[in-house]
Amino acid sequence: MSNWLCVKEMLLDTDSIFAFVLMPFDESFDDIYKMGIKETAAQLDIVAERVDEQIFQEGILDRIYRQIDAADIIVADMSGQNPNVFYEVGYAHAKEKICLLLTSDTNDIPFDLKHHRHIVYGDSISNLRGMLSEELAWAKQQIENVKASHIKVSLKDLYGKLEKTKSSAKGKVTFKIDLLNESKKTSAEIEAIYFYSTSGWELEQDGKECPSTESDISDFDKRHFISPPLRKLHRNSWAQLKFSGSKYLAFARKGEEIKDEYKISGRTVIRLVTSEGNFDYELSLDVVCEEFPF
Repeated sequence: MSNWLCVKEMLLDTDSIFAFVLMPFDESFDDIYKMGIKETAAQLDIVAERVDEQIFQEGILDRIYRQIDAADIIVADMSGQNPNVFYEVGYAHAKEKICLLLTSDTNDIPFDLKHHRHIVYGDSISNLRGMLSEELAWAKQQIENVKASHIKVSLKDLYGKLEKTKSSAKGKVTFKIDLLNESKKTSAEIEAIYFYSTSGWELEQDGKECPSTESDISDFDKRHFISPPLRKLHRNSWAQLKFSGSKYLAFARKGEEIKDEYKISGRTVIRLVTSEGNFDYELSLDVVCEEFPF
């Protein structure tokens, strides 16, 4: 029996989480993989594997793409900016996989990926183990949320617009967030939805201001109430949240010029309050608000 079939049977038997590891095929990465990644994942009951540990019949690229499709988590070492790893990470992002990016040098993480979760471990496997353990625990919780609630939360589109005057710039972001039930069971009943933000944000849904209050999560200042699109998601069903958020991004002071565009990046949390408990989903934000002449 192939190594992968053994792993697959173990996943089915124990309901373990599978992390597929992307990194250059170079012996200099072996200790990083074995001691830094694989052992750390095993301590959290996560099965981590590289493609070179598996026995398979198809071409190696086909195998890699199939394993990305099958994985719950992608762990990718971007050190050295290996083009194959970069391409595979792009494929994983397109498949909306949870991707944990690693590097020994922060310059190896491209600018447009820096808002994604990433670890800079330098030359220390001990640092890698400590930071990766926290990230894997977070990823495991995200996956367990989907399994328990039968609801997957996915940020689909962000559209930014800049409302500019001589003295200020106000960004308005339109959000579309998919709620999917890809399981064979009806989801937990959704009683409320909260969107967490930093200070200064105001939200609107269907032309009405969303009520807000102080956040109960330490990294955020406000939580906003979003009306659920429906109460339950039946098997293989889908619904979408649509709302907008606005915030002043700049004020002209001491002759400072207001720019034509501003980038908003960071993270937010969507909390589903359900009959089965609260489930928090972290989303990465990356959008440019710019002024249009028409």
